[in-house]
Amino acid sequence: MTEGKPKLSWGHININVSNLEQSIEFYRKLGFEIFIPAVPYLGMTSDADPNALSEDAATALGLPKNTSARACIMQIGDGFPKLDLTEFPDLEQASPLSNGDLGIVRICLATEDLARDVEWLSGNGVMFLSDPQTGHAGLADIAICKDPDGTLIELIQVYPDRWQALLGGGD
Repeated sequence: MTEGKPKLSWGHININVSNLEQSIEFYRKLGFEIFIPAVPYLGMTSDADPNALSEDAATALGLPKNTSARACIMQIGDGFPKLDLTEFPDLEQASPLSNGDLGIVRICLATEDLARDVEWLSGNGVMFLSDPQTGHAGLADIAICKDPDGTLIELIQVYPDRWQALLGGGD
């Protein structure tokens, strides 16, 4: 039964950060730009002084009342998903998940030249878990880097011509 089924589309991915300016600088290296220097629907801005969330916003996010926050929305190109970077300076922070944990552990960005991009990013202070690696059956090459707080970002170069057999288009 599909009647009443939600029709959802991409909105954003949120990454909590310890230092908003440092994280903005990092994500700019990956090609992101600031879309809005705030998250208006939650009353968060990127101003130097954090705003106290409204009680409704704190409740919706499952956070304590009087939680302060700073945030901005970033994007690659004009499409979705957007990337929300949020700093909660008054809350105790836990380490981000690793690839062996449950839940969302990394985001993935596509590239047309992984080796070139890893070389450039490494030269600009981005830490990678390893050099680029070839995926199973040569379907893609991948490399995973960390943002300033340890959030994992996978860079992938996909070879679509090698996917034909998997997608039923090849013999």
